[in-house]
Amino acid sequence: MITRSNLAEQLKEYQIRSKHDWASVSFFSSTSNLNSSRVDVAIFVIWELFTLAFLVFSAVSLYFRHLKLAIILLCITLLLLLCMRIAKHVRLARKKKRRMLLPLSM
Repeated sequence: MITRSNLAEQLKEYQIRSKHDWASVSFFSSTSNLNSSRVDVAIFVIWELFTLAFLVFSAVSLYFRHLKLAIILLCITLLLLLCMRIAKHVRLARKKKRRMLLPLSM
């Protein structure tokens, strides 16, 4: 028989299982702690590595006096940061929408 206490207990167990305490994934993040899955963390780390690589390549091209290449790499880096920010907001909006679809009786 399903009772309110059983539902509350199941919900509490589900929340404990699904909770991830991660440190801040990104210094580009607007929040200090993210409740993200490991896949999200891996994706953001890869994006940040690409961003860092583009910044380093841009600095190297400036060192060798290739101004056009440095500007192109900086533009690519800025676009990459913008895409990362948009992807994060879209993912959080989907998560919020899914959370709102849970039955309120729980």
